[in-house]
Amino acid sequence: MNKQPNKFKYYQYSKQVFILDETEIVTENPVSLSVNGIEWLTFMCTPTELEELGAGFLFNEGIINSFKEIESIQLCHSGANIDIWLNKDAKKPKNWYRTSGCTGGVSSINFDEINIEYKSTNRVRGILKPEQVNGLVEMLFKSQKLYRKYGGVHTSALCFSNKVMVSKEDIGRHNTLDKIAGYCVLNELEMSGGLIVTTGRISSEMIQKCIRMGVNTVISRTSPSSLSIQLAKKFDITLIGYARRNQFRIYANEVGIDFGSFTEKL
Repeated sequence: MNKQPNKFKYYQYSKQVFILDETEIVTENPVSLSVNGIEWLTFMCTPTELEELGAGFLFNEGIINSFKEIESIQLCHSGANIDIWLNKDAKKPKNWYRTSGCTGGVSSINFDEINIEYKSTNRVRGILKPEQVNGLVEMLFKSQKLYRKYGGVHTSALCFSNKVMVSKEDIGRHNTLDKIAGYCVLNELEMSGGLIVTTGRISSEMIQKCIRMGVNTVISRTSPSSLSIQLAKKFDITLIGYARRNQFRIYANEVGIDFGSFTEKL
């Protein structure tokens, strides 16, 4: 489903003059997720690639592990519900924890319950040169489509080496990772060993999803939270923030970055 953004009028103030104009704004909709006929929760999201959003959310929550566990995915006519049927029983979580997602992300996994089982056993770490980090951020910007047209959305990309394998956009930064995971699950593509590059702030639920996806490096153009740094260190993820204009900060596991022959110590 690719619902067109809504048109809104607004007043533009510039050079001491107000002008009435009109623009298109990207859509944000509530979309519920049903699993085996039972409604589980409601996403606040950009209503695109909803099948991938639903499948990726179930993967990142540890409900499914592969495409083979999905019997069918259907959207209702209005696009307000993602109906996923699995070929196994799936118990609805008793508790949903409100995450720090900008549009109200939720997870059934409490921070204290994230354990070493989520760490991928076949994650392979590559060593990135500083110019590669900046190059990946530039590729992320080039992959943006909704943002260039309407603004107001986040973009995340799964990369291998110096190539973007898949890029997804959504008003919720956490939704972009679920859409990436869903795309890979539905197309039976490997995520482990890749890198995530995102425009969104790195909070604990973002790292939680990256752990589940098996990525080894997370690069953001903005800041991480204290919990995300703790998780990245625990699960051996190289965490980079403020990646922009030929500069960035490494907050965790600097072994993933080639420092060259010189580094100034504190």
